[in-house]
Amino acid sequence: MLEGPPRLKIAPDRPPRRKSGRRDGKENPLRRLLRSLGPGLITGAADDDPSGIATYSQTGAQFGFGQLWTSVFMLPLQIATQEACARIGAVTGQGIAGVVRRYYSRPVLYAIVPLVLVANTINLGADLGAMAAAANLLIPLPLAVLTTIFAAIILGLEIFTTYRAYAHILKWLTLALLAYPLTVLIVRPSLPDLLTATFLPHVELSFAFLFIITGVLGTTISPYMFFWQASEEVEEEIAQHHFVPGQRRPRITWSAITDIRTDTAVGMAFSELGTWSIIVVTATVLHQHQATDIRTAADAARALEPLVQSFPDAGVLAKGIFAAGIIGLGLLGVPVLAASAAYALAEAFGWHEGLSRTLRQAPGFYGVIGVATLVGLLMNFVGIDPIAALVYTAVINGVVAVPLILVIALIAGDPKIMGKYASGWVSKAMVWATFVAMGAAAVAMFAWALN
Repeated sequence: MLEGPPRLKIAPDRPPRRKSGRRDGKENPLRRLLRSLGPGLITGAADDDPSGIATYSQTGAQFGFGQLWTSVFMLPLQIATQEACARIGAVTGQGIAGVVRRYYSRPVLYAIVPLVLVANTINLGADLGAMAAAANLLIPLPLAVLTTIFAAIILGLEIFTTYRAYAHILKWLTLALLAYPLTVLIVRPSLPDLLTATFLPHVELSFAFLFIITGVLGTTISPYMFFWQASEEVEEEIAQHHFVPGQRRPRITWSAITDIRTDTAVGMAFSELGTWSIIVVTATVLHQHQATDIRTAADAARALEPLVQSFPDAGVLAKGIFAAGIIGLGLLGVPVLAASAAYALAEAFGWHEGLSRTLRQAPGFYGVIGVATLVGLLMNFVGIDPIAALVYTAVINGVVAVPLILVIALIAGDPKIMGKYASGWVSKAMVWATFVAMGAAAVAMFAWALN
């Protein structure tokens, strides 16, 4: 029997984020832009989670402005890849793993999904620890207490709130990313050096440089983002009653596709602004003071002490804003990491899934969220150092993303799957360029390591 819509966790009285159908041209452009923002904005901001902040901080601390250009280079690649993922979810009514399971090789999927689950869990554990350490800079409570509080809050929100209310909370948490552009204004870097490093690529032929670049790529264009955004587009369709799971496909229009593209472009631009800002801050303050041993995002906030010595008021403010950004983006990033792993695993094995369902309707899906969160929490108490594996996890993501991007390019460009919404030549070119860039970085890193 076909399953009815999972209404129990949906607030039907709230207006949809996107309207399906013809645009009448009378809507205020700003209002339309704000209405179109959703999964893309959340995905972009979640990309700068505490583990990402740690990776970008290491980049700035070790190489100064040397890898700043990557934020500009990655933006069009990131937009193209995430737009393809979002379009796949919106058109097919399935997440990435569900579409691969239906149309492609299941052994490939079963090989990739466990790696995503492991990488996400390590990231999640590191994020919880970093949030607690950042909060400890502002609130004098034990780290164990703070870590447990954050894990409990995140689990409670994911499991017991309606999807619409939860999406609304995540949307507001994206504002935490503004902490880093604000910190750039406080540290006042050299403008000529900044412009040169931003737009002129700099490459060092060393294993350390290539290793970090692969980690930056893996942190920025990451498999968990593919699974999350595609699945959240499906959640949006369900919330708007444009799609009933198990019954045909979502009611989609070109107007909705345009909104998805706008949402994705804004979200990824927001993400890269955060990345650029974090590298600028850590390069300006930490690299110049030879503070290159940055192991966590909280270390980066704490290491702003040299600025405190030179400009006491500005230094305290910068450290506080940096730490607050870590906490806010952790509250955004941890549930995205847990849920994306749950989406991938549930879709791969055909379980009921989705934040629009209740715990009773999708026990396996919520079970993965719970287990991943609890294992990540325990990593902070049993002597396992999640931070030691963090950059390696980013590199693993950079390698695992390569075959996934290949599959995404094939799916998004296939008219048999996507119909009239299959990728055009621009989208195809950019997604394939992403595949080549990610693959080249991974190959260069391994080749240099073997020499």
